[in-house]
Amino acid sequence: MKLKKQERREAIKKEIEKNPFITDLDLSTLFSVSIQTIRLDRTYLNIPELRKRIKTVARKNHDRIRSIDGSEIIGDVINVQPNREATSIIDIDEDSVFTRNQIARGHVLFAQANSLCVALIHKSSVLTKESNVEFLKTVKLNDTVRAEAHVIESTSKYFIIQVNSYVKDALVFKGTFKMYYISEDEQDG
Repeated sequence: MKLKKQERREAIKKEIEKNPFITDLDLSTLFSVSIQTIRLDRTYLNIPELRKRIKTVARKNHDRIRSIDGSEIIGDVINVQPNREATSIIDIDEDSVFTRNQIARGHVLFAQANSLCVALIHKSSVLTKESNVEFLKTVKLNDTVRAEAHVIESTSKYFIIQVNSYVKDALVFKGTFKMYYISEDEQDG
């Protein structure tokens, strides 16, 4: 059963409030309407496109990050709970893939995960001590990669962080990072 225009618009608004990262394609499938109809409804509701919604959330999270400048993070941090967990997303564009086969370069996925680990730690200086990573599935041009980082251990000098990266629900990359941090006392002396 299709919803009437106003009912659909209210339902779209609620879906985007529940999940600001839902795509127009997902909304069009959910409501059995064209992508163009979703775009018109979003415009009517003054809801920006997905990319702008992501950038807005990322800018808000930059204030919660102490160890790295927001412009140095690979991907957009969409959630950060300092010293606990963080999430970022990155769109794989033409600069991120090999020209011949349109497959994402490994260093892009590694950089997303590594910079997320740095952003997660609420210290002024954070460096990577060690990493153990696995590339599990091919990531291609136009994929969106969601990296989720969780602290699994912390000491007076290190954080051990597990990162899992997904395209949709498929695990494509995983890594464990040992991150060294310098306390403010050590920097002053």
